[in-house]
Amino acid sequence: MKLGAYTACLHDKTLEETLDTLRGLGLTSVEINAGGFIGTPHLPVDELLESATAREKYLAVFDDYGIELTALNCNGNPLHPDPEVTHGEDLKRTIKLAGLLGIKTVITMSGLPAAEAGGTRPSWTVIPWDSVYKETLDYQWDEVAVPFWKEIQELAAENDVRVAIEMHPHNLVFNPATLKRLVELTTPAGGVNHVGAEMDPSHLFWQHIDPIAAVEDLGDLVFFAAAKDTLIHQTAAVNGVLDDRFEWIPAEENPLGLGGRHTVTRWPAVPGWSFVAVGRGHDVDFWARFLAALREHTAVRAVNIEHEDASFGQVEGLKFATDNLIAAAKLAGVEASS
Repeated sequence: MKLGAYTACLHDKTLEETLDTLRGLGLTSVEINAGGFIGTPHLPVDELLESATAREKYLAVFDDYGIELTALNCNGNPLHPDPEVTHGEDLKRTIKLAGLLGIKTVITMSGLPAAEAGGTRPSWTVIPWDSVYKETLDYQWDEVAVPFWKEIQELAAENDVRVAIEMHPHNLVFNPATLKRLVELTTPAGGVNHVGAEMDPSHLFWQHIDPIAAVEDLGDLVFFAAAKDTLIHQTAAVNGVLDDRFEWIPAEENPLGLGGRHTVTRWPAVPGWSFVAVGRGHDVDFWARFLAALREHTAVRAVNIEHEDASFGQVEGLKFATDNLIAAAKLAGVEASS
C-alpha cells in the first residue's frame, strides 16, 4: 500500500519542489488537484489534454522523484445551481484527462443542487420529517443528481477511470447509505459501477460514524482513501457538532474563492470540532486498524494525507501526519510500498 499526500497544502511550491518535499518525508504517492474548489498550479490541464508529448513529459517528472501519481482531485460542487460555478464541467474534464494520463482514480464530491428548479443556492436537507424536505430531496436526487451521475458513470467507463466520492456533509452523499444509494441508482443494469467512495475518516468522525465500520460496510465500493483526522472539542458537549457561527472574511483579506462569486468563510473561534493532522484526533492504534481494514475489505492501494491542520505549518503538519501514518502501517503490518 502506498502512502502519500494531496498537494493542495503545497500550492505555493512548484511541482518539483513539492515532489522533493514528499520524497524527503518518505512518501511514494501523490494526488494532484485538477479543478473544482481550488486552482491547478501543479497540473497544466489544458496543455495536457491537448498534447501527448506534454503528458509524457509530465508523468516523467513523477518518475524522476520515485513518486506515483495515484489520483487526480476535483473536489467541488458538480451539481451547483449557480451557472458561474463550473465544477461539473471540471469533473468531466478531469475524468478525460485521467484517462489520457493513465490515472485510474478521480476524487470528487457528489454535489448539492438547489431545493427546487430555478434556485441558485444549494440547499442541504437532512432528517426530512416534514414533507417539504422530502419533496426537496426527491427533486435533488431524481431530477438533478441521478441524471448527472449516470452521465459520469458512462464517461468514467469510457475513460477506464473510477470516480471516488468523498462522503462530505453539505452534499447529497455524506455517509455510506447515501453513497450506496447513488451507486444503485446510477450503475447500468448488469454493468460495472465506476463510481464509489473515497474513504476520508475526517468527515465521518464528526458525524459520529466509525470509519472502520464504514469500510466494512462499503467493502469494494471503497476505491481510495485519505488520511485526515478530526478532533472533537469539549465545546461539542454544549453545542453539539452542528454550528452556524461562521463569519465573513473581508474582501481585503482575499478569502479563498470557491467558484463564481463564492468564497470560504471564517471558522468559529471555538468550534465543536476541527480538522487536525493524523494522530492528533485519533491515535496510531486507530490508524493502524483503519489501514488494516482497508487491506482486508477493499482493493485500495494508496492512502494520501490531506493536511488541513491550522496549528501546523505546511511541511511541519505533513511530517507529523506522515510519521504517524508510517508508524500505523508498521503496527498494522501493512507494507508501505515504494
